[in-house]
Amino acid sequence: MSPLEPPLHPDACYLALKTRDARFDGSFFTGVTSTGIYCRPVCKVRTPRLENCRFFALAAQAETAGFRPCLRCRPELAPQGLRWSLQDASAVLAQQAARLLDEPEAWGGDAPSIEGLAQRLGISDRHLRRIFEAQLGVSPLQYLQTRRLLTAKQLLADTRLPITEIALLSGFASLRRFNAVFTEQYGMSPNALRREGGVHEASCEVRLGYRPPYDVDAMLGFFRTRAIAGVEALGPRQLARTLALDANGRRWEGWLSADFDEAQCQLVLRVSESLHGVLPLLIRRVRAAFDLDADPHAINARLHGSFPLGDGLRVPGSLSGYELAVRAVLGQQITVAAARTLAQRLVQRFGVPLATPHAGLDRLFPAPEVLAAAEGDALGQIGIVRQRQAAIVAIARAVAERRLSLHPGADVPATTAALKELPGIGDWTAQYIAMRALRWPDAFPAGDVALHKALGVQQSRQPAREAEAASQQWKPWRSYAVVRAWSALSQGA
Repeated sequence: MSPLEPPLHPDACYLALKTRDARFDGSFFTGVTSTGIYCRPVCKVRTPRLENCRFFALAAQAETAGFRPCLRCRPELAPQGLRWSLQDASAVLAQQAARLLDEPEAWGGDAPSIEGLAQRLGISDRHLRRIFEAQLGVSPLQYLQTRRLLTAKQLLADTRLPITEIALLSGFASLRRFNAVFTEQYGMSPNALRREGGVHEASCEVRLGYRPPYDVDAMLGFFRTRAIAGVEALGPRQLARTLALDANGRRWEGWLSADFDEAQCQLVLRVSESLHGVLPLLIRRVRAAFDLDADPHAINARLHGSFPLGDGLRVPGSLSGYELAVRAVLGQQITVAAARTLAQRLVQRFGVPLATPHAGLDRLFPAPEVLAAAEGDALGQIGIVRQRQAAIVAIARAVAERRLSLHPGADVPATTAALKELPGIGDWTAQYIAMRALRWPDAFPAGDVALHKALGVQQSRQPAREAEAASQQWKPWRSYAVVRAWSALSQGA
């Protein structure tokens, strides 16, 4: 087995295990040979002896070796541990394959398949299996099965969804197949796990782990300055909002709230009952929106020298790539406050009401079909200039007609190229969307004026070129460098 680079060192892993260091959560898992169970490094059970420990880079590796997930620390809560690299072509290929298997939206409603994955990557099935196993230590099918099982385990523990529905939501073709695989892998039936977890009939509280450091104030502050009344509401440690999703052939509308539990290094997600049917998809979107899977250790190793005060910063994402794209267009060449005002008017004019139990949350962002049919006069009346009117309508039409997909599983080069073909969409907007909606860690809006000022190149004849040249040292984490540069500029103001 060849785990992810850098290789796992048993002594270092054991030290992190003994101290329950949350910085390494999701970076490795510990299989205990005396119990047959594997845990996260933050597990609060008694520390096993070193000679009884086996260390794995992925949960799938531990399960392939015959270990069952711990019911106390719950490995499904851990942030993902894949690291980005631009040096090793085989590692890049394996990482991209794993990323596609992890993204429900990457498959457009179809079930992921090894043949489809190989076709999307432009390689043969055999080559995909060889590279995947060499880099990650498990086959693509084993990786996919572990993801499905851990998704099901989380839904069994945290929701009151029927087990049949959980089986289908987790990616299994039938309840019979789900019961067989779950029982074989975990040594208990789904019903037994739910009884042992003691889920309350009315509960739907999902916990999502992250690795510290995490600057919660900066993340919520970013969202707060851009919040649209009626759609979003921010508390001291909470974001609540309305949301509409198109999935499984229908439209889902509801609300969610996300509260930071910093003591546990977790985000507590609560969702309306109307969104339970797309909970796995929603969990992935929330993880992306709050950048919960970031690896601060790897990122800081590259960026700390240039931005020493930004080690806890993450890249704010979005729960809707389409919404983010529209708001990015509204923000072209104007201040954040002005863009927020335009977005507010857009929601009031084209959004629809939604009843929620949260004060101030009562409206949905306009659907793609609505803005695709919007007349120029209607958009102009709320202060949107003609060029941006055309861009908004073009984005809405492309999304409504399914010609454009704006989610973390999308092909980044192809999507950014498609964006720039639309009227009113230049490189800055495409890179900004790639950074926040596509979750590309190496996006870089080189033409950003605030970025030029932060980097001290605003007086240059070609500031974008100077910024691009300066950014080469920050690859493959330039999205994080941008956020740190913006933060340093605001702190210095």
